[in-house]
Amino acid sequence: MKNWKKGLIGTAIISIGLFLAACSSSSTQDSTTKTSTQAGDKDTFTYAISGDPTSTNPINTSDRWGLTVTNMIYSPLVIVEADGTTQNALADSVEPAEDGLSLTVHLKKDVKWSDGEAFTAEDVVFTYEQKVKKENGNADALWVDGKPVSIEKVDDYTVKFVLPSASAAALNNIATETYIIPEHIYKDVTDFSVSELPETPVGTGPYKLKEYKRGEYFTFEANENYYGGEAAIKNVTLRIIESTDTAKVALQKGEVDAAVVLPSDIEDLDESMISVYPYTENRVGYLGLNTHSDALKDVKVRQAVLYALNKNEMNQAAYLSDEYFDTPYSFLPPNNPYATEDVEKYETNVEKAKELLQEAGVSNLQLNLAFTSTDPAQTIQATLIQQQLQQAGINVSLEGGDGTAIFTELKKAGSTKYNLFLGGYIMGNDPDLYGMLFKTDGSSNYFQTQNNTTDDLFAKAAVELDETKRKELYDQLQQAIADDARIYPIVDNKKILAVNNRIANVEEAGLIPIYTFEDMSKLTIK
Repeated sequence: MKNWKKGLIGTAIISIGLFLAACSSSSTQDSTTKTSTQAGDKDTFTYAISGDPTSTNPINTSDRWGLTVTNMIYSPLVIVEADGTTQNALADSVEPAEDGLSLTVHLKKDVKWSDGEAFTAEDVVFTYEQKVKKENGNADALWVDGKPVSIEKVDDYTVKFVLPSASAAALNNIATETYIIPEHIYKDVTDFSVSELPETPVGTGPYKLKEYKRGEYFTFEANENYYGGEAAIKNVTLRIIESTDTAKVALQKGEVDAAVVLPSDIEDLDESMISVYPYTENRVGYLGLNTHSDALKDVKVRQAVLYALNKNEMNQAAYLSDEYFDTPYSFLPPNNPYATEDVEKYETNVEKAKELLQEAGVSNLQLNLAFTSTDPAQTIQATLIQQQLQQAGINVSLEGGDGTAIFTELKKAGSTKYNLFLGGYIMGNDPDLYGMLFKTDGSSNYFQTQNNTTDDLFAKAAVELDETKRKELYDQLQQAIADDARIYPIVDNKKILAVNNRIANVEEAGLIPIYTFEDMSKLTIK
């Protein structure tokens, strides 16, 4: 099968601490049920997650935990593996047209929704018709040259996507990361822009949602109609624990079966009880610069900030060993097939930083830096950035806070509240997906950028079907964004999952970016 390239945030912008909106308090139909299941229960797997989803609506969710929940309840047409290759889920086969103008998807037959109803092409058409609407909040990957992709039902088990113009990017991304919802359940919903759909979730994924209690837990039970076979573990609890230290203690006490840990935590874990699974997410953790703020409108000032920084010092302090991180230089992670290091790397040069400030006529530069205060790595990075910039005569005030609130503010057009901000994203392999971050009209243009050069390069590369020429355009794009000094890539850090040894088949369940497990139904209890 063609190596379809992965796209998250709607693909998704995902970060540890880069959450886009607050999710309203809710519970599902069994609102009286309490989370009586604990780690150690022979029928229950308990996973500690760090916060509530910003949305549980599969049409627009884009944060880590919202997508994790979605992946348990629903299924996409095509799943993207950790290495960027793909595996068919609800799709039986995918056929891109050679002219780049259409994509035909043949669907699996005999798939049932969790309520027993049959899955058909009408459900796919219904889902994409909602997803493509920009007002619903996550349509970027389904628009080409300012026009929407359309979808047609060919027969009960075949759909065809028609592009308004040729697009290599769209062909790579259309079939992935859109989770299909049942028309018979959601046909009367009038607003798909909300963070939570009003109906009880019905999906084709391995689990059914039993209850969600905001700030505390999700509980799930196995979907007996799952096309991949009924889950080996009957119940799953996602327990919300914001503090990494608290999650580690819960893991050590056997109160949870799995949690994400920091490199500094590993030596504290009992190997006889807990195993550690480090894996890459192709995530870029970065320092962002608000190009609209008065202090940073001049590109020379932004470049001065970057030359004063030392990412190696930050990474060694936060992640201890290069076993747990790689160093990016462009906006693409190092393992991305389009990534190049032929960009301005902004290797530490304090004197050059001072010269650029002088050329810009700037002295006594005062900046503020927003970061997620509950993120240990960001806390370390923020402190070091403050110290490093001070050496160039740049004064930085630290504004730690809630990641959701920070990025909600940054997303506002024209926002100038923060000069600098720490975040991260997992976007996938196809560089076009990053346009929502770096294009002037991008839905998540936190950098407040208006740059015709990079906008034009994004537009040209998206429709270029010749792979060699497309790679050249993305090389130019990476160089241009680096020269614009709107982002300082810091780290591609590995995610470290610690799991109680009573849980088996961890690697068989598939450790992948964002979702942790590709298919949690494959986990077993010894």
